[in-house]
Amino acid sequence: MKNKWYGVVPTECNICNEPIKETFVDGRTKTGFWAIMCPACHKEFGVGLGIGRGQEYKIKVLKDGDKEWKEVKKNS
Repeated sequence: MKNKWYGVVPTECNICNEPIKETFVDGRTKTGFWAIMCPACHKEFGVGLGIGRGQEYKIKVLKDGDKEWKEVKKNS
């Protein structure tokens, strides 16, 4: 299935170490490195969303109670 997070589920922001709650960004930073970022760190250190910049994911609770991270689609 496309647009779903398949990696190890992140538990904290790579920059500020705060827990990841409902949303995270897998994105490039202004220094060129990629990181799992909370929304606040992405706003300060990220370079945006899209191909080559980053993807935003939000948690979705399924009917059976399981959770998955789905990519948030932005209008281009």
